Amino acid sequence: MSIDVSQPVADLVTAHPELAAVLQRHRIDFCCRGTRPLRDWCADRGLDTTSVARELEAAIASRVPSDDDPRALSTPALAQHIVARHHGYLREALPFLVPLAAKVARVHGDRDLRLVELRTIVEELDASLRPHLEREELDLFAPIARGERVPQRELDAMREEHLGVGALLERMREAARDYVVPEGACRSWTTLLRELETLERDVLVHVHLENHVLAPRLEREAS
Repeated sequence: MSIDVSQPVADLVTAHPELAAVLQRHRIDFCCRGTRPLRDWCADRGLDTTSVARELEAAIASRVPSDDDPRALSTPALAQHIVARHHGYLREALPFLVPLAAKVARVHGDRDLRLVELRTIVEELDASLRPHLEREELDLFAPIARGERVPQRELDAMREEHLGVGALLERMREAARDYVVPEGACRSWTTLLRELETLERDVLVHVHLENHVLAPRLEREAS
């Protein structure tokens, strides 16, 4: 298929989830700022729009067919999917990554000062995401499970908190130098970078589902 570069990147990922990894690699925010078209992002990032579009087309062409489409889920089932898949992942990943980032900074921070910054960012991300998950489950997903209307203020608060998380992810990628493992890095350092890149992708997909699939649906149902 041919990519429409005037289309918002969030819409591209909603229709083709396999595009998330490509956009992530190019630092194109398809969740918090997903309403911007692909061509605008490419211009801002100094990327060749045609080349990026070809990468996206290749990702679509190589996609393994799957019936796992969150758009096909009912609203309660979509909320349950987000909690089980993405909230569950974070609750396992963060307690592992926080001490690992501290260890790598302690051992190798004198060699690379960005590791000290990276440790701080991981701690900030943990401190931001843990209460965020709790609030979402209490104020957003619990009413959905009960069949109640979710107030617009809760959706607005969710999106606002997502902006803060997105800013932390940008800082994390910068401090981690795009997660490229340096020559001679030990196993802990290598594991940290690989797991942080995985966490970034999962959070981006997680936020995309909430901002661009779940929230619009709730707003339509309330209107």
